[in-house]
Amino acid sequence: MNDSGAFEAFVATYEPRLRRALVAAYGPERGRDATAEALAFAWEHWERVRDMSNPVGYLYRVGQSRTRRRREAAPQPTAPAAAEHPVEPGLATALDALTEHQRVAVVLAHGFGWTHQEVADVLAVSASTVQNHVERALAKLRAALQVSHDG
Repeated sequence: MNDSGAFEAFVATYEPRLRRALVAAYGPERGRDATAEALAFAWEHWERVRDMSNPVGYLYRVGQSRTRRRREAAPQPTAPAAAEHPVEPGLATALDALTEHQRVAVVLAHGFGWTHQEVADVLAVSASTVQNHVERALAKLRAALQVSHDG
């Protein structure tokens, strides 16, 4: 497979995970911009990126640094068109009150069903650190939304 084909396969495999992580951190618009910046970097530095053991984690950091600017509002969850899964109206504000790592960890782990190890790989931290971020995030969300732990 030539470099172009290998890169296209790379993007097809890794872009969704990278985009979800950056959108969880920065919201839809900035997250998509960060993803595009990170993938442009990957293409420019393909010889180095293609052999990395954790390219998504590395490109997550690239996306962060390439789109760094003043803090913006947290991701704004929206209900699907059919409203199959309604979203708590106060969730966006509660998510905004979390630290970036807490927000990313809880959105990826509970919103997208990622394992703690998958989240850890993207954030370049240990799985136990992700567990701590998720636990603290859930406690803060429950308090902010005034819900009790159901199990």
